[in-house]
Amino acid sequence: MSGLTGIVACETAISSIENGVLRYRGYTIDDLATKATFEEIIYLLWYGRLPNRLELTALKQDLLESAVLPKKIYDLLHLYEPWGNAMAKLRTCVSFLTHFDDEVMDHSFAADHRKAIRIMARMAAIVAAIERIRTDLEPIEPDAIQFTSLAEMFLWLLKGEKPEPLAAKALDVCLVLHAEHELNASTFASRVTVSTMSDIYSGIVSAIGTLKGPLHGNANEQVANMLEDIGDISRVEEYIAGKIARKERIMGFGHRVYKHGDPRAKYLKELAKELGEWRGDTRWYDMSAKIEQLVFAKKGLMPNVDFYSASVYTYLGIPRDLFTLIFAISRTSGWMAHILEQHDNNKLIRPRAQYIGKKHDQWLPIEDR
Repeated sequence: MSGLTGIVACETAISSIENGVLRYRGYTIDDLATKATFEEIIYLLWYGRLPNRLELTALKQDLLESAVLPKKIYDLLHLYEPWGNAMAKLRTCVSFLTHFDDEVMDHSFAADHRKAIRIMARMAAIVAAIERIRTDLEPIEPDAIQFTSLAEMFLWLLKGEKPEPLAAKALDVCLVLHAEHELNASTFASRVTVSTMSDIYSGIVSAIGTLKGPLHGNANEQVANMLEDIGDISRVEEYIAGKIARKERIMGFGHRVYKHGDPRAKYLKELAKELGEWRGDTRWYDMSAKIEQLVFAKKGLMPNVDFYSASVYTYLGIPRDLFTLIFAISRTSGWMAHILEQHDNNKLIRPRAQYIGKKHDQWLPIEDR
């Protein structure tokens, strides 16, 4: 079937999407978005249950200690032109990390989980370093700050100052919402890679490379571009009507899996409104709400997770071309859960293709062609 739509490629106990309800390990996204922290989600996805207080404290400490980057990562980032693609930089840096891990080819349970923590923590540090180095700022060492969450750490490393509690909380919710989504394209790519018994880093690099594609990872960046093009709520109706008349895609709407709306979108809408009011500028939220109303009325489509996340990240002061990298930080928790699950009961993923070419053709000598 085209795009493998509807094809079951593996069994998993990590997440499910049934009747429009997204669950991580049996917990609904509604419970997790309102009650869980991202660190609790990491533990849940990797170990199959929620942590107790001691386990959660230990995980946070491990993330803090593991976030420090090898100095040569900074040297590598200085080689790039400032305008270079940020996702390409992230992909190369994660691949480069392989050379600083002496457990890279140890596929034991304990080694895999140690590597998972190292990669998870360093993803956030790399993304922050990408932004600071390309803007001629010194990267901040993660062990130079005291943070209470990975979201707070990232914003601190990015901006050089302790973030407001509302900003850190908003990003934490975003990380929870983006953490896992069953067998999406990047997750499938990571499982295929490690099913060959390649290393975990290669699996994450495969996932990043897949997420980099515009049909998977950067829809929220395109939503932000659309909002900037519109500029003011007074132009929304004309802009959307033109898009519909030209039969152009309106980014951030519809989803292959959800037929009655993405269950994550409402939480991002609430965050966008709250952050807009906090910033004293609700223009982006107001435009987005108007677009949502018009698109549903005219096309029957509802926003997906990417639509309001564009406004949330903009209000948080995150550069637009880092939006997909934030997605990657969060989704590393899900990618890693699938990699660990694949390693736990591995079988090489090798599907077949349906041949649609010529059945019979006759060989001609080269002088007769």
